[in-house]
Amino acid sequence: MESVRAFASERGLRVGGQYTSFVDWPGDRIVTTLVRTRPGSLDAVGWWYPFLGQLPYRGYFDQARAEREAGRLREEQGYDVCVSPVTAYSTLGWLDDPVTSPMLGRGAANLVETLLHELVHATVFIDGDADFNEGVALFIGQEAAVRYFAQAPQGADPATALPSGERVRAWVEDRRWVEAAVLEFRDRLARLSERPDAALQRDAAERVVRGELASLPLAVLDAQAVAEEARLSDACLALRGTYSRDLPRHAALLESLDGDLDAMVDHLVEWAARDEPPERFFARATRPQ
Repeated sequence: MESVRAFASERGLRVGGQYTSFVDWPGDRIVTTLVRTRPGSLDAVGWWYPFLGQLPYRGYFDQARAEREAGRLREEQGYDVCVSPVTAYSTLGWLDDPVTSPMLGRGAANLVETLLHELVHATVFIDGDADFNEGVALFIGQEAAVRYFAQAPQGADPATALPSGERVRAWVEDRRWVEAAVLEFRDRLARLSERPDAALQRDAAERVVRGELASLPLAVLDAQAVAEEARLSDACLALRGTYSRDLPRHAALLESLDGDLDAMVDHLVEWAARDEPPERFFARATRPQ
């Protein structure tokens, strides 16, 4: 992990004592998160937390408790609920977060991206703005992972070789294709919400988007499996929006910086220190060159 920490530090991320220890955590997750939406809504109904403000999700270390709470929210309060396993979390630099066994079970590329994603949170976290926090961490984590593997030495043994930067780039681009298709579906549903036959139209739109997902020209992911496994409930779509809605805007910002990810991290840190709204962060992408 030290090479990832060093790489993150070189990019301008706050590393501190993060990920210098290991915890053998049981199971396939650290936290189970819940996201809830009201009937017919694609916007999360969040929870308020001291110091963090409003967040669209609530996490439980006890999976069974999370499942019980999800059932209660559905049955007693009528919410749609998206239940998701999470293999990592960040204490935002307040504590030295460990590497855990669930983080190791999804391959080298996923591990490195996860570490870099969480280190973005430890570097900049805007209270009460989960969409910005998760979007910027997802984008920078992905781009940094591509660059990490592009410069990582490859071992002689194919069985233990790291993925190439090209392979990780293809994996990232596959996921962005998928996110774009699902978010377009989310936008379609928003346009259908006022129609009297919205439920029937939703079913038809879902069949269409699953067909679109199955037809994507993906290089690494299995498009048919993606189509079959996509979680398209209202609450899960709300969660996707939190993470992925602003990916194109982040990409435009990076392009305006000539692809210099270090400059993007510097811009993020400087913008956060000025306590400006997110629109000012993205404004750099639209300035005349």
